[in-house]
Amino acid sequence: MLPVHSRPLARRRATPPMLLVAFAAGASLVLGACSAPADEPAPVAPVTQAPQIEPAKVAPPAPVVPPRWPLTGVAVAEVSTRPALAIKIENSTEARPQTGLDQADVVWEQVVEGGISRFVAVYQSQVPAEVGPIRSVRPMDPAIAAPLHGLIAFSGGQQPFVQALKNSGLQTISMDAGAGGFYRKKGVGPAPHNVYGTPQTFWDQADGNHSAAPAGQFVVARTADKASAVVSGGPASTVAVRLSGFSRPTWTWDAGSATWLRAEGDAPAMLRSGARIAATNVVTLKVRLIDSGTIDPAGNPVPETVLEGSGDATVSSGGRTVTGTWTKASTDAVLALTTADGAVLTLAPGTTWVELVPVDSGAVTIS
Repeated sequence: MLPVHSRPLARRRATPPMLLVAFAAGASLVLGACSAPADEPAPVAPVTQAPQIEPAKVAPPAPVVPPRWPLTGVAVAEVSTRPALAIKIENSTEARPQTGLDQADVVWEQVVEGGISRFVAVYQSQVPAEVGPIRSVRPMDPAIAAPLHGLIAFSGGQQPFVQALKNSGLQTISMDAGAGGFYRKKGVGPAPHNVYGTPQTFWDQADGNHSAAPAGQFVVARTADKASAVVSGGPASTVAVRLSGFSRPTWTWDAGSATWLRAEGDAPAMLRSGARIAATNVVTLKVRLIDSGTIDPAGNPVPETVLEGSGDATVSSGGRTVTGTWTKASTDAVLALTTADGAVLTLAPGTTWVELVPVDSGAVTIS
C-alpha cells in the first residue's frame, strides 16, 4: 500500500465551455443589478395648474332712497315740483275755526297789532280744496317766506309791506290787486273775516321764475327716532307759549297720534272740518318785537318781528324737547337751528309749527 501523501491526485473534470459562458453572463447580470439604484421612481412630468380667474368685482347696488317732500322730510313715491305757497291766515276769535291749516307743511305764528296772532301757512306737499280766512300781510312776512322763493297769497296790505315782499323775490298773489282764486265765503262770519281762497288757482298763476320746488327750510332726520329732541332732549308733555296777553297757545303731546295737539288757551284748537290742529314738531324762537312805525286802519301800532340775527330756540318732537339757538343771516337766508356747540338740530319727518315768541314780553314753558 502506498503512503497517503504519495497517493496520486484524482484528475479534475474540465468545465464545459458553454457553462462558462452562461456563468459569465449571469455574473454580469448580477453585477449590473447591484450597481443600479433600487426602486427609483420614474420621472413625473410637471403639472401646470390652470390660472384661477377671480370673479369680476361688481359694486353692490346703491340703496334705494325714496324722494322726500322738501318741507316735511316725509318719504313718498314721487315728489311734485310745484313751488311753495305761503298764505296769510287770520287767528282772531272771529276767524275761528279756520280751514286748511291741517294740510300745511309749515305754519309760522306771529304777533300782530292788538296782541292777536296771525299765521303764515306754507303749502307744498298737499293741495287743500280751500283755505281761510285769508288776511293781510305784515312787515315780518318777507323774512319768513323769502327763503322759499315761491308764492305768497294774501287779501291786501299796506303798500310798503307788499313792496317788501316783491323786493324779497316772492311772487305776490293779492286779492286787492285783482288776483284770481279769492272769494267771500257765506256762513262763516262777517267781513273781513270771510275771505277764502283756492290754493290750486294760486299755484296756476305761478310765473316761470317761481315754479320750482322749494329747498328744505329745516334739517329733517330720516326717521322720527333720529330727531334731535328724541335723541338728546328731555321728556316734555306740554309746550305752553305766551305770545301776548291775548295769545296763549299750548301744545300737548299725544302719543296715540304721535303729534302735538294745539289749544287756544284752555280750548282745543279745532278746524272747520272738525279736525284738531296738530303738529309733528313745535319750534319756538325767541325774537325781538319792535314798532314798525306804521299803524293799521283802526289806528293800532303795527309791531314787527325781527327775524334776522340769532336767539334762543326750543325744538319739540316725539314727546321730548331740546334747547338750542336759531340764526338767520339775512331776509332770504334759511333759518338754522343748532345746539350750544354748533351741531345741527334735526326735526322729525312731518309738519312743523313755528312760534315767534317776543323775547321781552313772551314766554315758553316746557313741562
